[in-house]
Amino acid sequence: MSDWYVWGAIVLMTISTLITRSGFFLFGHAVKLPPRLKHALSYAPAAAMAAIVIPDLVVVADTGADISLANPKLLAGIGGAIFFAATRHLLGTIVAGMALFTLLRLVL
Repeated sequence: MSDWYVWGAIVLMTISTLITRSGFFLFGHAVKLPPRLKHALSYAPAAAMAAIVIPDLVVVADTGADISLANPKLLAGIGGAIFFAATRHLLGTIVAGMALFTLLRLVL
């Protein structure tokens, strides 16, 4: 692969990203979304976060999916979710989840 090919690909990807992302800023006021679609899109961040986090909690590198009480990542994730539901404190959830994961990893 030559240098001009790599730099050309980087420049074209940058331009395409800028065009697709800037459309919402430039023309967002002209397009009105229906209320039901706005409501449905409000769940997108939570769905994206779940799609990123859940596989990390249940997939073990060597054995595949591990949904059992012997999986410290899954148990720490559940404990962190319970802590967050009770307190709504994000930093405390991270600290509690990591502390629980460390404890479970040493015990299990």
